[in-house]
Amino acid sequence: MTESLRRGTRIAHIGIAVRALDDALPFYRDVLGLPDVPLDDADGAAIVGLAAGESLVELLEPETDDSPIAKFVAKRGPGIHHICFAVDDLDGTLDKCRAAGVRLIDDTPRLGAEGKRIAFLHPSATGGVLIELTEY
Repeated sequence: MTESLRRGTRIAHIGIAVRALDDALPFYRDVLGLPDVPLDDADGAAIVGLAAGESLVELLEPETDDSPIAKFVAKRGPGIHHICFAVDDLDGTLDKCRAAGVRLIDDTPRLGAEGKRIAFLHPSATGGVLIELTEY
């Protein structure tokens, strides 16, 4: 990709784990005025997307007791679950992570809630923060 076509890394969304969407959604939608963005459910979570400027806020409610979000809420309570960065070249970024010794959760990209390719990095390699990478 030529430099003129590169967008650079940016925050795509922040995932917030909640116990119940019906309880959490009114604050973000009605008080803060964030408009809904249709998203698919994924990874055992019901997901509501909300536009926050050029980024999204994803509210994540566990659909099953053994889903990653359910485990997160049971262990830590509701709160920020992950941050997602959009990158110009997901495969190239994963190669850089491997070369740097960054532990990956997803060795190969998969489809996420926005229908885009995604991959997660393990928090042990990123200062305790669960990082999701996606493509533009």
